Amino acid sequence: MKNKKMNKPSSENESDSEEELSPETHKKSLEKLKKIDPDFYNFLEENDENLLNFEADSADDASDKDEDDKTHIPGPITGDSDESDFEEEGAKPVQGRVTLKMVAQWQAELQGDGKIKLKSLTTIIKVFNAAMLRATSEDGTTEGEFKVEGSSVFNAVIQMCVLYLPAAIKKYLGMEQSGKDPQKCKHFIKIKGPLVSYLKDLLKLLGGISSDNILTVLLKHLHQMSVYIACFNSISKQALKKLITLWSNSEETVRVLAFLCILRITRNQQAALLNLVLKAMYLTYVKNCKFVSPSTWPGINFMRRSLVEMFTLDLNVAYHHVFLYIRQLAIHLRNAIVVQKIENRQAVYNWQFVNSLHLWADLISATSNKPQLQPLLYPLVMVITHTIKLVPTHQYYPLRFHCVEILINLSKESDTFIPVLPFLVEVLTTYDFNKKHKKVSMKPLDFSCVLRLAKSQLAENGFKDSVIDRVYGLLLEYMANQSYSIAFPDISLLAIMQIKQFLKSCSVSNYTKRLRQLLEKIEENSKFIERERAKVSFALSDDKMVAAWEARIKTKGTPLLTFFESWNKVNKIQKRKKITKNDEIAGELPMIKRQKISETEDKVSKPENKGPLVLFPSDSEGEEDNFKLGEEVEEAEKPKKVKTKKKANKKKENKKETKAEINVPDKGDVVQDFSVSDW
Repeated sequence: MKNKKMNKPSSENESDSEEELSPETHKKSLEKLKKIDPDFYNFLEENDENLLNFEADSADDASDKDEDDKTHIPGPITGDSDESDFEEEGAKPVQGRVTLKMVAQWQAELQGDGKIKLKSLTTIIKVFNAAMLRATSEDGTTEGEFKVEGSSVFNAVIQMCVLYLPAAIKKYLGMEQSGKDPQKCKHFIKIKGPLVSYLKDLLKLLGGISSDNILTVLLKHLHQMSVYIACFNSISKQALKKLITLWSNSEETVRVLAFLCILRITRNQQAALLNLVLKAMYLTYVKNCKFVSPSTWPGINFMRRSLVEMFTLDLNVAYHHVFLYIRQLAIHLRNAIVVQKIENRQAVYNWQFVNSLHLWADLISATSNKPQLQPLLYPLVMVITHTIKLVPTHQYYPLRFHCVEILINLSKESDTFIPVLPFLVEVLTTYDFNKKHKKVSMKPLDFSCVLRLAKSQLAENGFKDSVIDRVYGLLLEYMANQSYSIAFPDISLLAIMQIKQFLKSCSVSNYTKRLRQLLEKIEENSKFIERERAKVSFALSDDKMVAAWEARIKTKGTPLLTFFESWNKVNKIQKRKKITKNDEIAGELPMIKRQKISETEDKVSKPENKGPLVLFPSDSEGEEDNFKLGEEVEEAEKPKKVKTKKKANKKKENKKETKAEINVPDKGDVVQDFSVSDW
C-alpha cells in the first residue's frame, strides 16, 4: 500500500510538469501531498528543500521558463561574469571557491609585519595555479583544491601575486641583503617546489599576453623574480627564449624591460648561460635587421647597443663568438670576390651583412681600452674596405657611404689611424658631376635606408646633390677627427689635391661652393698644425711625447674641429626635424585666408581673369589653387603691381595687397626647407 501511495503523487507531478504551475497551485499540491503521504513529504524535506521553498525562488525565476524544471537540481556555479565573484546572502559557499574576501585576507598576510608562513605562500601559489588553469582551460572550469571563478577574482589574484609576492618570498628566505644567493638560504628547500610551479605558470601567462601595458607590468614582476629563475636551469632557458622574442620585435618599453630581464638572469647564471644567450641574441639580431626603414631603425639600433652590452659581460667568452662571426663574413666576401656571380655578391651586399659589420665595429670601439678584442680590429677593417671595393660603381654609393661611416667611427673610438680618404675622394674623381641629368627631382635622395640605387635614380639631379652632401659631411667629420694629429698636414695632402682637381673640372656652382669652403678650412687647420709643430723640441719617434702633444692640441681646440662642431649641431637639428616629420606637422598649421570679394564683383570680373593669370604666373608651384576668384580679379585689374609683388610687404602701401600676399611664398618655403619625406 505504501508503494502505491508513493507512485500516485509522482504521476500527478508528471502531468502537472507539462503545464505552467503558479506558486499558489504548487503550494496547494504540496499541502495535499503532506496529508496524503507524510513519509514522502518528510523525505523531500530532508533531501530537497528547494522544492518545498518554491514560493521564495519562483519570484526570481519567473522570467525564465526553462529553469522551472531545473530548480530542484543542485549544481556548481560556473561562468566568467563578474556576478559570480559575489555570493548571495545566506547561500552556501562552494568548496574550494576563491572569493574576494579570501584574496584580501591573503594579501593582508603578505603585507603584514609579522613572519611569513610557508603555508600562506604555498596556498597563494596554488590559487595562482588555479587561476592559470582557469585561463588556459577551454570551458573555464578546473579540477583542483581551489577554483577561481569570475574576472574580478582572477584579476585580484594576479594583482596580489604581482605586487606583493616577491617581497614576501624575499622576507621568508631572509634575503634582506641585496645580492644574496637564494639557494644558500636556509628555507629555500621548503619553498623550492611551489616556486618552480609559480615560475612556470608565470611564463605561461607571459606567453599568452599581447597587450603592451600588461606585458610591461608582468616584465617588471619577472625582473623581480629573475633571482629565483636563475636558480633553475630549465626554467631559465624557457624564460630567455620568450624574453629574446620580446626583445627583438615589441614596443620600445617592452624591449627595454625584456633586455633588463635577460641581463639579470644571465648575470646570475653567467657560466652556464652566457654562450647560449650570446648566440641566440646575435642570430635574432641578424634575422630582424634584414629590412631597414625609418620605422625599423630605432629597434635595430637598440638591439645593436644592447648586444654590445651583453658581449662586454665577459670579453674572453665574447672573443670566440666575434672571431667566428667575423670569419664567416670574410668567407662570404672571399666567395663573392673569387666567384663573380650575382648570388655571391648578394650574400655581401645586403643589410644583414652591413649591420653585422656595424655591430662588431661598435663592440671593438666600446672595448678599445681592453686588450681582449683588439686583435680583431685589423681583420674587421680589411673586411669593410674590401666590401667597398667589391663593386665600386655609382649604384652602390650608398653602401660605400655606410661602410665609410663605420670606419670613421671605428677610427675615432679606437684611436687608430684608418685610411678612409681614398674612398671619399674617389667619388669626386670617378663621377662626372657636369653631366646633365635626365630627370628632375624636387628633393635630394635619402641614402640612410638604401644600399643600392636604381638606374632611374642615377639620372635624377637629386642623386648628385645627395652624393655631394654625403662626401662633404664625411670628409669634414674625418678630417675633424684627425685635425689635432701631429701628421695632419701630411694626412690632408691627398684630400687637398683631389678637391682642387674637382674644383677645376666641375662647373656646377652649388657643388664647388661647398667643397671650396671645406678646402679652405682644411688648409687653415693644416697651417695651424704646422705652426704648432714648429715649436716641437722632442723627436717624432717618442710616442709618449707625441700623444701628450696631441692631447694638448685637442684640448686647446683646432679651427677645423670648431667648425665641425658648429656644423654638426645644425645638421643634427635638421635630421631631428626630418625624423619627427615636421613637414607633416607644418601642413596641419592654420593658413591665413584672403578676404573674399563680393559676388557682384566676381561676376563682373569673370571674363577678365584668364589672360593675366597666364601672363603672370605665381612664383611658387600650386599657388593658383589657393587663389580665390575675386583675388584673381584684383591681380588682373592691377597688372602693373604684379612686378612689385615681392616689395609689397616692405612698402606696406596697401593693406589688402599685404593680406593677399601674406602666406603664399611662406608656404612654399616651409615645404621645401622642412620636408620630412626626404628622409
